[in-house]
Amino acid sequence: MAAPRRNVSPFYPLLLALSLVLGLFIGRDMGSTEGGPLTVFQFRQPRAADKIGQVLDLIDRQYVDTVEKNALVDEVLQDILQRLDPHSYYISAAEIRAAQEPLEGSFDGIGVEFAIQRDTVVVISPIEGGPSASVGIRVGDRIISADGIPLAGIGVTNDQVMKNLRGPKGSTVVVGILRHGKPKPFDVPIERGVIPINSVAASLLDADGTGYIKLVRFAKNTHAEFLAAADALKSQGMKRLVLDLRGNGGGFLTSAISLADEFLEDGQAIVYTEGRNSPRQDAIATRTGDYESIPLTVLIDEGSASASEIIAGAVQDNDRGILVGRRTFGKGLVQEHVPLPDSSAVRITTARYYTPSGRSIQRPYGEGIDYMDEFSERAGHGELFSADSVPTDSSQAYRTLKGRTVYGGGGVVPDIFVPTDTAEVSAYLTELFFSGLLNQFSFDVADRERDKLRSKYGSSTEFAQRYTVGNGLLDELKGTAVAHGIEVREDDAERSREQIAIRLKAGIARNVWGDDGYYRILLEKDAAFREAKKAVETLTP
Repeated sequence: MAAPRRNVSPFYPLLLALSLVLGLFIGRDMGSTEGGPLTVFQFRQPRAADKIGQVLDLIDRQYVDTVEKNALVDEVLQDILQRLDPHSYYISAAEIRAAQEPLEGSFDGIGVEFAIQRDTVVVISPIEGGPSASVGIRVGDRIISADGIPLAGIGVTNDQVMKNLRGPKGSTVVVGILRHGKPKPFDVPIERGVIPINSVAASLLDADGTGYIKLVRFAKNTHAEFLAAADALKSQGMKRLVLDLRGNGGGFLTSAISLADEFLEDGQAIVYTEGRNSPRQDAIATRTGDYESIPLTVLIDEGSASASEIIAGAVQDNDRGILVGRRTFGKGLVQEHVPLPDSSAVRITTARYYTPSGRSIQRPYGEGIDYMDEFSERAGHGELFSADSVPTDSSQAYRTLKGRTVYGGGGVVPDIFVPTDTAEVSAYLTELFFSGLLNQFSFDVADRERDKLRSKYGSSTEFAQRYTVGNGLLDELKGTAVAHGIEVREDDAERSREQIAIRLKAGIARNVWGDDGYYRILLEKDAAFREAKKAVETLTP
């Protein structure tokens, strides 16, 4: 079944006109007895590849206006591949470099997490062990220039900042810094180095021994990062684990297999792949992992895809742990990366992957299906709010290792369903969140009170336990919202009060102590995490 058409390329009218012209040329040639045949095409029944090449060559040589042939080729290739399935596509050389960084696990640069606040580049966190941390760059520093090029002012973009701060390992960039408490900016030479891109966003341990690890991608270094985080928690007394894969869109298949191997016993199936021209390949747990016996729950949702679904499927089919949350995305197609001579590449689907019980979790695609609007579709038929609305296909029923029924045909359905929480949602909260004002206000509070907060609370754990967002701060936020043109209705503000307060508190913590502080606070109001924690406690011997 053909995939849905993409937006029509501006070159399609040109190609349509070309086909009509060719029809006239061929007709004239067939009915003419004067002169020789046209020399445009010297063939009778061309192969498809020859036809495409010769048409493009004709456009290049004879079209009335100048055409960027390479751009046209890119358009045609992309359209051909996207007609196959939603995950086959053409990618240019420049796009490859940008796309591979999160999966390769590193890039060259100065090593800071930053945000653009009021047209100013603000350091959210210097990456531990990176070049910026080693020369004393601090949280809250403003980066105003790089090698004399201004990086402050109206219109500054993330792309501009990264273009000027990144560069080859060993090269030096002179960064202009404006620091709170210093009246004048100063320059800092920073030698660029290899900067890791982390897969583990947070690793936390509750007082009762429940560990929590949040994975945001599956990159080359994901397995090693997970082990480092889990081992650290284990040394602190971790007795059980909640693995959070919500919003994790996947990545490397091999990383998912390595991670699943940590939880499964020797000889247990993890996943297998198979396609029309790709013989079946099975991934089997092969060694004794350090976490084969730890009680485990896995958090999933509609943003968990690909490699995340491999983990979820392997855990569920082997009855290794409990899945908590909502049905996963449903991406069960395997792509092969085929490089082309100009450093571009094609990623083409060559196989499907199947969970140990034999189910394909690839959801339907093709004509009449808006594949990329899945979230709205699920919300529309109530799936995000009710377990009874989750679709199941009895013709695709499978059995886990212990005989439980599970279903294929579109994502992994959790063992414990947790609906989307809309109880405290209001127009005011939505405006605060999506306008970026809540994030900006959190930063401003953290920035002006950073030293005081660090001195008073010492750690994110102490901050989480003792800090309270009071009415005064919430009223200040309301005043800021009004000043930015956001309507503040008192009933909305009261309805969302607790949600706003906890998000504000989490934002302050992130800007002072980093992501661990952020997640520690958000988990306090996280219904899915609470269910996962209750479930994992039932697995404890």
